[in-house]
Amino acid sequence: MKKIISYFIKYHVAVNVIIIAVVIFGFMGAKRMKSSFFPLRDSRFITISLFYPGASPQEMEEGVVLKIEDNLKGIVGLDRVTSVSRENTANISIETDLDYDIDVILADVKNAVDRVPSFPSGMEPPVIAKVENIAPTISFTVSGKDLPLRTLKKYARDIENDLRAVDGISQVTLTGFPDEEIEIAVREVDLRAFDLTFQDVARAVQESNLLISGGNIKTDYEDYLIRARNREYYGEDMHNLIVKADPSGNVIYLKDVAEVRDIWNENPDRLFFNDEVAVNIQVNNTNNEDLLQSAEDIRNYIKDFNAKNDNVELNVASDRSIVLNQRTQLLMENAAIGIVLVLLFLSLFLNIRLAFWVAFGLPISFL
Repeated sequence: MKKIISYFIKYHVAVNVIIIAVVIFGFMGAKRMKSSFFPLRDSRFITISLFYPGASPQEMEEGVVLKIEDNLKGIVGLDRVTSVSRENTANISIETDLDYDIDVILADVKNAVDRVPSFPSGMEPPVIAKVENIAPTISFTVSGKDLPLRTLKKYARDIENDLRAVDGISQVTLTGFPDEEIEIAVREVDLRAFDLTFQDVARAVQESNLLISGGNIKTDYEDYLIRARNREYYGEDMHNLIVKADPSGNVIYLKDVAEVRDIWNENPDRLFFNDEVAVNIQVNNTNNEDLLQSAEDIRNYIKDFNAKNDNVELNVASDRSIVLNQRTQLLMENAAIGIVLVLLFLSLFLNIRLAFWVAFGLPISFL
């Protein structure tokens, strides 16, 4: 240590160069750091989602979950495996050890699930995924005077697409409305008049509303892909669906025997902002995204959107960046007070030059 001090006393220019380099690279590093509300940590959890329509919790446990759990035994790096079985669904949560690469364990888990000899008929393929760590960034509402919920949802979908196009924003969630459904209310009188049954209508809808691939045709010059693209997503587009036709050219359409309309499902999911129906948009950030930058981009988008639209308005409901900026400001204020106290008390008991260099070393050590 004495040799180092003696060297810097003799070559004081080297000290200045090191200090300048520390300041420059320190500020560069601070600018490139990702800001987050809580310390960043790697994910340790893997989930296996299972869906088996019509199965009881016991059937899910005995016929699906136990088979997977047996195959998971022996995988290196697993800390704990827990499962929850419900009607129609089950979820297996896997917690990994910190000392192992979760991506390697994820591949081992997928291989273990693939080794299950057989799943019940009618069960959907298991969904295996790593749980990403996400944290709330900003939440805002979409509302308007006397605007219907369907219109607000359309605005919210457009806003979601705009936000996902912004660099650094990937996690956008919409809430405040139930799922949409197409209701086909068959009129019994018309069914009798056209000599049809309810099964005839259901079969016609099932067989006509399709989106499937029919293979391809190869020629010497080109390949042709055969695809049936006849799926409709709104009730008004299904009015002219053919239920029955005869060789004489008589055609019975769906609108002739049923009322077709778009409705919300029975889930009473509603949200209000200032006594007006609203849709909430929640933006989260991952470990690779900067909270402060994302929040600033969203606030600028909200400002521009409100300036361009009169009938609909965006209002911020929650903003984590405000608290984060306040914490940063408090840290800076405490640092400034600490430097002042060091200068004051060391100047009282030692000389002023020594107090100055000690206080000067505090921000340098942080950088």
